[in-house]
Amino acid sequence: MKGSRALLKMLEDRGAETMFGYPGGAVIPIYDEILDSSIDHVLVRHEQCAGHMADGYARASGKTGLCLVTSGPGATNVVTGVATAYADSVPMMVLTGQVASGLLGLGAFQEVDAFSLMMPVTKYNYRVLDLQQLPKAVDEGWRLARSGRPGPVHIDLPVDSMNSKIDEILLSFDHPLKPVATDLSGYPAALAAVCAARRPVILAGGGVIGADACGEMTALAEMLGAPVVNTLMGIGSIPWDHPLSMGPLGMHGRLSALSAVKQADLLIALGTKFSDRTYSPHTCVPEGCRIIHVDIDATEFGKHGCASIDLAGDVKQVLGLMLEDLAGITSPRREWAEQASMYKSACARCRTDIDTAPIAPQRVMAELNRAMDDDTIVTTDVGQNQMWAMHHLRIRKPRHFISSGSFGTMGFGLPSAIGAKVACPEKKVVTVTGDGGLLMVIQELATAVERRLPVVICLLNNGWLGMVRQWQKLFWDKRYSSTMLAGSNPDFVRLAESFGAKGVRVERPGEIGDAMRQAFDSDVPFLIDIWTDPEEDMLPMLPPNPSLSLVRGRCGYDA
Repeated sequence: MKGSRALLKMLEDRGAETMFGYPGGAVIPIYDEILDSSIDHVLVRHEQCAGHMADGYARASGKTGLCLVTSGPGATNVVTGVATAYADSVPMMVLTGQVASGLLGLGAFQEVDAFSLMMPVTKYNYRVLDLQQLPKAVDEGWRLARSGRPGPVHIDLPVDSMNSKIDEILLSFDHPLKPVATDLSGYPAALAAVCAARRPVILAGGGVIGADACGEMTALAEMLGAPVVNTLMGIGSIPWDHPLSMGPLGMHGRLSALSAVKQADLLIALGTKFSDRTYSPHTCVPEGCRIIHVDIDATEFGKHGCASIDLAGDVKQVLGLMLEDLAGITSPRREWAEQASMYKSACARCRTDIDTAPIAPQRVMAELNRAMDDDTIVTTDVGQNQMWAMHHLRIRKPRHFISSGSFGTMGFGLPSAIGAKVACPEKKVVTVTGDGGLLMVIQELATAVERRLPVVICLLNNGWLGMVRQWQKLFWDKRYSSTMLAGSNPDFVRLAESFGAKGVRVERPGEIGDAMRQAFDSDVPFLIDIWTDPEEDMLPMLPPNPSLSLVRGRCGYDA
């Protein structure tokens, strides 16, 4: 069997259904075979977006994302998408074309050392110099993407390998993977700490969703009466309206979450890496508070700087053990749960009915909540728009809030929404984005229109690179450098229409609801260009430098 056909057959046999990609000379043999493959190929308009679409597909479906690009600039363009997935532990297989093996190192047309480029941003990396290596690369790589801590794997495919022949018998490759290292030796101490705690708090990260452990986590919270705070990646791990859900913790977190953590005597951290945007000197636990950290990846332990009980293992497995062992020997801390409820009630008084123009982003989020149902998938771009969505959107289910967390990739919103819509065509999909991020990937409207994917684009258009402007405003004496977009922005509605999508401009609060209804009822991609107030800061905001004081009214917290 020809190498290009063998590649696709092995992917088909492992359940691959969709591939996002962009052709080029080094991958023509593969694209020729795609015509006869059961794998549905989605043609992107930029290779970076092939990565983001595969990422959104994986996050929304729980399956492994798959993308294919050509050699040279195709490979370098997709690196940003791969790095985004790697930073957020998203399972993907990334295929890159390569020049013929005999030309490697000679500066051939569209040659780049993709193997080395991908090394820092993948779980595992292969270069198939000999076609006999292909079965191992595909079989092992496909399973490695999901084993332990998920992440992207990369296979570099020289064109001569794809044009060579391989015996079909060799395709039935079954290489045993090395078992994922676990260490639950601290479990008895963790169990004792849980029983002794009077004010426990659960910190839920993306690993809870990745391990499909949301039910177990919620059950533990209810058993203990423990409020749950989450990271950006953990949104949806517990319904927003659950009495114990305190919302996100961190630089732009909710005061309810911060208040709960600051009173805790035990923090049970599940599937989180204590990133600087979540955990900092401003949000750290109080002195004397104990930490239990559960994560499949032991390299994440110790980043909080406190003594802790570390359990290296699957979050779902550990929570299952805890629920079984704690049954009958512990009871909810009702006073503590009532205190947490007061924190949440106080925070819920934030106004969203602001009836002014330019439009307040809080009002947009309130209208979006009214337009969505519980099955609507939300993706976001990065910046103020992302934080408004994190704060105000009412997400009740896992895999229904998709955002670039650790890598903070502008331009993530639209392509990840397209990937999510391909994965879940029966669900409504909306992306919350800003004018800066959308301009980076606006060409993918062509992909959405061609594929007849009616994604909704909720554009918070304030004419600035809003989050950078906010930093310049709050911490750099309003010295605005290279952050203004107003005056050079296109007419987004006419631009959307030129692709074959629909759009409407909204300049007054009373117009938002009708625009949302039009967008969600549309059978083609629909862009809502909402002109928002550039002076409305995303507050609260904890200063990035611990030495900076929390000025009353300036950052949204009292000093």
